[in-house]
Amino acid sequence: MDASLSPPADERIVELTAKCRENPRLDLYLVSMFSDYSRSVVQRVIDAGGVSVNEKPAKASYRVRHGDRIRIEKPEPTHPTPLPEDIALDILYEDEFLAAVNKPPDMVVHPAKGHWSGTLVNALRFHFDRLSGANGDYRAGIVHRLDRDTSGVILIAKEEQTHRDLSALFERRKIFKEYIALTAGVLDRDSDYIEGRIAHHPHDRVKMMVLDGDDEDDDGKDAVSYYEAIERFRGFSFCRIQPRTGRTHQIRVHLASIGNPVLADKVYGGRDCLRLSDLTAEIGAEQDEVLIGRQALHAHRLRLQHPRRGNILDLEAPLPTDFQKALTALRKYRAR
Repeated sequence: MDASLSPPADERIVELTAKCRENPRLDLYLVSMFSDYSRSVVQRVIDAGGVSVNEKPAKASYRVRHGDRIRIEKPEPTHPTPLPEDIALDILYEDEFLAAVNKPPDMVVHPAKGHWSGTLVNALRFHFDRLSGANGDYRAGIVHRLDRDTSGVILIAKEEQTHRDLSALFERRKIFKEYIALTAGVLDRDSDYIEGRIAHHPHDRVKMMVLDGDDEDDDGKDAVSYYEAIERFRGFSFCRIQPRTGRTHQIRVHLASIGNPVLADKVYGGRDCLRLSDLTAEIGAEQDEVLIGRQALHAHRLRLQHPRRGNILDLEAPLPTDFQKALTALRKYRAR
């Protein structure tokens, strides 16, 4: 059982195309798709008219069929409003309309099941007097997202009009995005485009995949990434990537598709860390250490025209300590 998810501009409204071999009840199907919500919460949403199937109101007992077009207005999670928390933030830019923050690795962007505190939103509520509420209290100020393990530049909207303007810039691909990554394997070209339609994995909902050229899966969305090799090592590469589209896990999926998954990306590369002993046999067990324990992907740069002031913002986030540590070790032990 799977689905093609297509979130509109309002993150609380989700449209999906059902993929299922059997015909489960609608409420049970939605619980399987949105694990943050209990069956009783989903049933309340259905009873309140918040779910339609093929553009018609549906009942909880409706039997979902393959290809059904389902639209759901997700309820806010049943948890208190996120509280301000005094968490240090590296603020790269700030004015009365927006801010840019260098998100550290291992930080969830907004509260959700299992992560009700310690998120970027908790920190934002402490550091800023005003945040856009366009996406609700749980995503206050959040215009776009980074994976928990991805570090780097993230934009924050302080009021609703700026939020709408920034969202439009992302939608129209008017924001230049550049990431820095370490990859497993040596990139065989100095630069290249990776073009491959991305879809949900048929057997693992947390994963995405690149479709074969002749695959007609209607879940697939066109995706293009451009990469440049900065430095090559024996068995590894250091590169910059510029995604030209904004698909879920795009950079991670695209690099994995050409045989160079992001280093320490357990989902797409099978390895969840890089240890010193992975690079050299010269050190003993007592000297071994984890160099980087998360996917080596960093949102290095965003460039955009300020939606309210009109000036160009060129925002850069320096490489975090763990990334620098891994890079230094690669230069020392795996230089070509």
